[in-house]
Amino acid sequence: MQTTTVDVPTGDGVADALLARPDGDGPFPAVLVFMDAFGLRPRMAEMAETIAARGYVVLVPNLFHRFGRAPLVDLSGLHDENRRGALFEKISPMIGALTPDVIARDTAAYLDFLAAQPGVAPGPAAVAGYCMGGTNALRAIEAHPDRIAAAAAFHAGRVVSDAPDSPHLGVGAVTGELYFGHADQDPSMTAEQIATLEKALDAAGVTYRSEVYAGARHGYTQSDTPMYDEAATERHWAALFDLLDRTFQR
Repeated sequence: MQTTTVDVPTGDGVADALLARPDGDGPFPAVLVFMDAFGLRPRMAEMAETIAARGYVVLVPNLFHRFGRAPLVDLSGLHDENRRGALFEKISPMIGALTPDVIARDTAAYLDFLAAQPGVAPGPAAVAGYCMGGTNALRAIEAHPDRIAAAAAFHAGRVVSDAPDSPHLGVGAVTGELYFGHADQDPSMTAEQIATLEKALDAAGVTYRSEVYAGARHGYTQSDTPMYDEAATERHWAALFDLLDRTFQR
């Protein structure tokens, strides 16, 4: 296993990123992983390495690269629920800057970088995202249906909103397969919003699975936060690898 920090050129400067790849010459399919709001850190490296160990080349870009290199905020209070509010005050402007156009342009740069890596298999990639990264994973496959064959979103928030550019309104562009692993205790993705998403997916004829993880809180895969749920995380790995292995027929 090889995990390195790399610089990815984009139209708006350089994005720092984690690149994890298995040993051997490949070719290995490419997987983009979109971070949660807390950014690049050891937990995201662990998750990238878990995916890479299954035979994938994994790129985890700093989606907030316009604000600087990671780490951008002090994460010493990440385990303390009482300090999360202060953290989000700092992070919210960065999340808000990730407009659909920004995600589309950056995703093209990330895919170009991955495709140019030695040992990467030709053809479409897959994307998996967590929290706000899950929402942006959906944005990515909507923007690049010809370059992304599958997308998985775990405890993604605000996939459905009243905004005219709400992510769920763009699912008609998707030609690949989608997976959603919702937390059932998530005020940013309620049962009503999940139903609205599924109705849009059905109307568009998209191939998808949408599952609610009973008892799981928003952020259930992140072991460095109080939201972590080991059983839900193991379920997420099984769902993700099922999707990836089928997508790449492995």
